[in-house]
Amino acid sequence: MADPIQFPSGAGPINPVPGALQPGAVKSSDGKDFKSILVDSLNEVNRLQHEADQGVQRLLTGEADNVAEVFAAVNKAGIAFDLLMEVRNKLTDAYREVQQMRV
Repeated sequence: MADPIQFPSGAGPINPVPGALQPGAVKSSDGKDFKSILVDSLNEVNRLQHEADQGVQRLLTGEADNVAEVFAAVNKAGIAFDLLMEVRNKLTDAYREVQQMRV
């Protein structure tokens, strides 16, 4: 069995490195934290899906006749949702990888 690490007497607590990231201190260039960016992205995808759904409903009821505009809205919502799923998958993979780390 390994001997525990002995610190010399008089050694104080380890101070954080200046400029190092602290928990909860990760901010983007516009000052938002990760959680608010993620929530904003979820809301944006939800908004795009509602707009696409409303466009399809207007097209089906005859209120709108611009098929290209509705098609573009549906594609935009689909791409945004696909991107959201990829971000979710990457976050899930990262979480699993952190879980498997040995302490």
